[in-house]
Amino acid sequence: MNRLFSPVIRHLFACLTTCLCTAAPPNFVVLFIDDMGYADAGCFGSKDIRTPRIDGMAKEGMRFTSFYAQPICGPSRAALMTGCQPLRVAERGNVKNVHPILHDKEITIAEILKTKGYATACFGKWDLAKHSQSGFFMDLFPTRQGFDYFFGTPTSNDSIANLYRNEKLIEPRSDMSTLTRRYTDEAIGFMEKHRKEPFLVYIPHTQPHTRLAASKQFKGRSPRGLYGDVIEEIDFNVGRILDSVKKLGLEKNTYVLFTSDNGPWLIKNKNHADGHLPGDHGGSAGPLRSGKVSTFEGGVRVPTVLWAPGRVPAGTTCDKIASTLDILPTLAALAGTEPPGDRVIDGEDIRHLFHGKFEEANPDKAFFYYLRVHLQAVRQGRWKLHLPRDEKQPGTEPFLVNRHIAPDDRVGFNKPFLVDLNKDLGETTNVASKHPEAVEKLMALAENMRKDLGDFDRVGKNMRFLDTADPRPTRPPVPGQRKPRK
Repeated sequence: MNRLFSPVIRHLFACLTTCLCTAAPPNFVVLFIDDMGYADAGCFGSKDIRTPRIDGMAKEGMRFTSFYAQPICGPSRAALMTGCQPLRVAERGNVKNVHPILHDKEITIAEILKTKGYATACFGKWDLAKHSQSGFFMDLFPTRQGFDYFFGTPTSNDSIANLYRNEKLIEPRSDMSTLTRRYTDEAIGFMEKHRKEPFLVYIPHTQPHTRLAASKQFKGRSPRGLYGDVIEEIDFNVGRILDSVKKLGLEKNTYVLFTSDNGPWLIKNKNHADGHLPGDHGGSAGPLRSGKVSTFEGGVRVPTVLWAPGRVPAGTTCDKIASTLDILPTLAALAGTEPPGDRVIDGEDIRHLFHGKFEEANPDKAFFYYLRVHLQAVRQGRWKLHLPRDEKQPGTEPFLVNRHIAPDDRVGFNKPFLVDLNKDLGETTNVASKHPEAVEKLMALAENMRKDLGDFDRVGKNMRFLDTADPRPTRPPVPGQRKPRK
């Protein structure tokens, strides 16, 4: 019997192996929302902002409840594009800017995927060629950093948003109320055009970074006021992306990731409060402390949903530590390639989490919280340690006096402040005296990171300077760096 069927079995096994080896590489859609708070979607606790499509993504896919970004816009984009801590990446002129000016020798996820035949496009806010709507470096635009196509704006919409198609300015001072829809229109068109080849579609939305703007279809609809209108319009257009993926018959071979670049902009809320009033123009971090430009959880833990029917288990929640740093190595692995091997990459391949294999999570995985060039905290497992620091800490310029967050959060720590995040998401209680072993372990992790990457007072051995630097700096070159005022 075995001799009779063994050739058949061998043939079937060979066919299966061939199919697996020649399976089409997956498509990727990354939706990167600007300043959306942890609790600004229904599936993350919002009571007054309606997000049925994002909630539907979560029901059909996976929520990440311990997913991290960086405290502010530009660094978050640098981390996502390179898989590296923003302090690690090289910048033009070797200066550590508030918003990184990404060196042209840094390697983006788009450049990596192009080596595997991917069509790549960016629709929205770039912010890695200088934090300005004019006078930026065109040779650092998305089209020079691995993207075949760009439709978007150079940076934040603080006052205006100039709209570019590839490298041509097509609409100075664009109508910001149209951008959410137009980015989505363009992204859908790109997917339709490239449906027969693998693609990376990166959609870093302009909203809800203020100035806020919603189209006529959504303006005045949300109980949460204009901010709610903006989020509900984003939600609607997330649904359009999912519907298009299904219409194109690509849902079984496409990963859609929805996340935010940092916590909510509390300076746009009354008294820097968590966003809840109709007149508040910033979002809500819910149970988390503080918001944007902070290394409390509210500044860096962001709402994240992953959708890939048949690949990502439906209705699941992942509370393992993950971050934007992990996206480059994970998408590279899913595409059948690897991150660059000639440099340190901070992220790790988390395909096991994507596919619900939480038992394979790295038990030693840590997340390091930097504000500008200052290491302020480290998390491993349930424990988060705020490192001792002055209230006005060198290396955080121009946030030496951080007016973005509430006065109660503008604090220093004269000794290690340990938080049990399983019991205290609001980071209110120091339990260091009860768990000295946790403090010792996290302090050691922080010191190793300082040696490897650096801190406000030192340059680590693997901080990258790709322009000529002789001698190599001994502390991060931060414009306008000064000692704290007494």
